[in-house]
Amino acid sequence: QVHVEESGGGSVQAGGSLRVSCVASGPIHSSNCRAWFRQAPGKEREAVATLYAGEGTTGYADSVKGRFTISQNNAKNEVYLQMDSLKSEDTGMYYCALGWGISCVRGLILEDDYNHWGQGTQVTVFS
Repeated sequence: QVHVEESGGGSVQAGGSLRVSCVASGPIHSSNCRAWFRQAPGKEREAVATLYAGEGTTGYADSVKGRFTISQNNAKNEVYLQMDSLKSEDTGMYYCALGWGISCVRGLILEDDYNHWGQGTQVTVFS
């Protein structure tokens, strides 16, 4: 059974940085897709970034391009989201998801591609 778990959330002042991590365990194909989504209070969940493990292809939501970086450590089956120049609007619960889809291979983020989700880690950016 596949298990996905996030860690590394916390509170940070606007303009600061934070890194969240995602580790997956279980029967996982090496060419999987991993993504980060987030959900702010009262808002719908939105895509943040995606990574296709097979080729290292990445994709980002326009709102985080140039500020967030998704990366992987294949040896540890971990994926990271480095968040720099954080803004108050980045506040939310960040979820890691694992799956596969042609969208991910092309660097696009489609929520339907992901069928394994973590419980989330809270990120709070204060002014």
